[in-house]
Amino acid sequence: MRDRYQQLVTSAPGRFVARRVGLPEPPALRRHRAGDPIAPGPVVLGAAPGGRLAKSILPTLATAGVHVRELGPRTETRPAGERPHALIFDATGITRSEQLRALFDFFQPQVRGVAPSGRIIVLGTPPEHCADPREATVQRALEGFTRSTGKEVKRGVTSQLVYVAPGAEDGIESTLRFLLSGRSAYVSGQVIRIGAGDVRAPDDWERPLAGKIAVVTGAARGIGEAIVGVLSRDGAHVVCVDVPATASTLADVAARAGGESLTLDVTDDDAPQALAGHLRDGADIVVHNAGVTRDRTLGRMDAARWELVLDVNLTSEERINDVLLGQNVLRTGGRIIGTSSIAGIAGNMGQTNYATSKAGVIGMVQSLAPTLASRGSTINAVAPGFIETQMTAAVPLVIREAGRRMNSMTQGGRPVDVAETVAWFASPGSAGVNGNVVRVCGQSLLGA
Repeated sequence: MRDRYQQLVTSAPGRFVARRVGLPEPPALRRHRAGDPIAPGPVVLGAAPGGRLAKSILPTLATAGVHVRELGPRTETRPAGERPHALIFDATGITRSEQLRALFDFFQPQVRGVAPSGRIIVLGTPPEHCADPREATVQRALEGFTRSTGKEVKRGVTSQLVYVAPGAEDGIESTLRFLLSGRSAYVSGQVIRIGAGDVRAPDDWERPLAGKIAVVTGAARGIGEAIVGVLSRDGAHVVCVDVPATASTLADVAARAGGESLTLDVTDDDAPQALAGHLRDGADIVVHNAGVTRDRTLGRMDAARWELVLDVNLTSEERINDVLLGQNVLRTGGRIIGTSSIAGIAGNMGQTNYATSKAGVIGMVQSLAPTLASRGSTINAVAPGFIETQMTAAVPLVIREAGRRMNSMTQGGRPVDVAETVAWFASPGSAGVNGNVVRVCGQSLLGA
């Protein structure tokens, strides 16, 4: 779907008018293209005294082909004309509130010099893993810092907080590669937790899913179609699932990805067993993407609308999980990835049924994470904001424009932005990323 406003204000006359009257100017986001470096410019790495992560990630960044320009508490000067692509700060050494000044000292001289579509990443210790209440307090304070910088810097720059549990230092590479690259163009203001896991770096980071079997429901169009394409690009054989009415379109999607199609209504009583029967050799990745909306305010909603949305968006996923886990169809080291929504975090008028179902997906992720961890597997979810699809094209104009502009990127996301996040969750290098819900919303003001 075309964003005509963005096209207008990026033209020379439109840019002139926008700046004169103070209209938002959506930046051109740097998204991943084959052959792109992870970081197109230098990365400045700093640390608070006593930090445990900065030096350990230096070899990781070097292996990824990232040029680290400086390791120190602050940068006084930089080569003329050079703009860093990213600022990474290890804040794990901060244990008292007085020491939060280290954030200011590192970022304040540099933050305005970050290149367009650059990155800000703060590394911390999960508060629940801290040794005492004061340390836990200041580590929680990092969330306010990263969310605020994400709203200040503009120009397509993103800001994230990555909590790394003690002992999980070896599990950070996949997440750093994702956050530094164009794959995370529409992900900002997020808090990601990395814990223990059987992390296995792929032989080829360009095809980390080689040899894996993935299942994607709701695969015939929109976000589902994009997920199929990205998982296939990354090496997976994809089983594309959607309702029988989409059979022709679904077959085309599967053919382009070199996968296979399976027509199936996930709400049918026998759907979980039918899917399990189709996956005779098991599956490594299951993406619950099938979803519907039937909007109406609660007082005007009929029971059929409520039941359909809850059944498709939540209950069907639980039933499929029960069979795939109960019959060991999901292989050891497998990944379950749900599709939630910012509506499931913040709620939305006229969507009590939808928001309930998507909040339920978050609950499913949180409640099943320990079970999946005990099997050497993970479960996570993406929570898209306003994504340019056929579904959002049908939204009334005023609401559609509000959805596009009310985020730090002042534009809607693309289906590929959600797909790239799913692929990061699916990577064998992301074994320590479990129980996370990551918004793909350009740091929307909703739920922020």
